[in-house]
Amino acid sequence: MGVLTAARLRSVIYAAAGSAVFVVLGLPLPLLLGPMLGCLVAALAGQRLQGMGVLGTAMRTILGVAIGASITPELVAELPGYAPTLALIPVFVAVIGGIGYPFFRRVMGFDHPTAFYSAMPGGLQDMLIFGEEAGGDVRAMSLVHATRVLVIVTVAPFLLTWWYGFDLTAPPGQSAAEVPLRDLALMVVAGLGGWKLAERVRLFGASIIGPLVATAGLSLAGLIEARPPAEMIWAAQFFIGLGVGAGYTGITARELRVDVGAGLAFSLMLAAISLVFIEAVMWISPAPALDVMLSFLPGGQGEMVVIALVVGADLAFVVTHHLLRVAVVILLAPVFARMTGK
Repeated sequence: MGVLTAARLRSVIYAAAGSAVFVVLGLPLPLLLGPMLGCLVAALAGQRLQGMGVLGTAMRTILGVAIGASITPELVAELPGYAPTLALIPVFVAVIGGIGYPFFRRVMGFDHPTAFYSAMPGGLQDMLIFGEEAGGDVRAMSLVHATRVLVIVTVAPFLLTWWYGFDLTAPPGQSAAEVPLRDLALMVVAGLGGWKLAERVRLFGASIIGPLVATAGLSLAGLIEARPPAEMIWAAQFFIGLGVGAGYTGITARELRVDVGAGLAFSLMLAAISLVFIEAVMWISPAPALDVMLSFLPGGQGEMVVIALVVGADLAFVVTHHLLRVAVVILLAPVFARMTGK
């Protein structure tokens, strides 16, 4: 993770404090939302925080392993049935971009690359890389996307808890003592090896996709039959939440008013767009409402996987839709950015 700087130590302390508050109050996803909001409050109060670097990225490999371990021959056989809803993903992305870009460009006054890549519902790192290469304002884009993820990932668990009655404080799986040692060892190798191999070939979302593919191969071959234990999932939640909240460190009054304000307004637009698509998908698909909702909420990939894991959603269904959304944005966004720029 690099040097344990004072800023990183403060991040861990505020993240732990946020988790403790959520546990005491019995709020949902205490080890994801607690660190996220604890670090957010500290950052807004002027505290200098810092993400956990390589350790934070490594924690995402656990999510990739969890998804891969859920991919069985039975689930693969069901994939063709996802076609009707997957076909709506490119339309979903186009509608978001078609509404978001004019908002950021004309209403908020962002320059073209900043407006375009702020409106794209892709992965945070990918959109920042593309936006920076196009000459956009990296700080503005990072705050907009962080706010999008923060709002969606914060609201969704409360909606699932209070509206649907799900218990989001329950353990997200077996304890480490219940998982066979051979499965644990294979998952660790698949997680770290898959991550580094995916990085070497420059695959997008390497820390999740690489472990996902490697573990799926082991699962389909019948070599593993368990998911990562609850303790590992909890650790992943903690550091992912910490990373989102710490991203607001050093924020100025103008950034809070303009960039975060734009992100909040955009999140409301996304909520309305998502609601329309969720209702439409439920008309054409027999998939449970929970799976559909989690598939068409454009939050962060890692964060949405955590929620799907905890509530027991169909991981294959949810992850397939999010992967397609990110892939569509990554493949087509640079092309349309150049077209709209002209």
